[in-house]
Amino acid sequence: MADAVFCSLPGSETPNGYYNIERMMKSVINKGGEVKSCGTCAKARGVFDLPLIEGIELSNMLEYTHWVVESDKVINF
Repeated sequence: MADAVFCSLPGSETPNGYYNIERMMKSVINKGGEVKSCGTCAKARGVFDLPLIEGIELSNMLEYTHWVVESDKVINF
């Protein structure tokens, strides 16, 4: 959500020893986790039509709400 939609874009390059968000998200996806990027936030930041990291989908608040309701555990920030 918000500026975090930029984390959904491929091609992230970080110096050795620094966290690489793309690599971390791919690890979650490869283990069966779901990663969604807010479509409204992506539109507001001009990245809606750009390709995303494979496995990440655009979503919306309705889907996020269903995710929370259906979840056994929820982490918020």
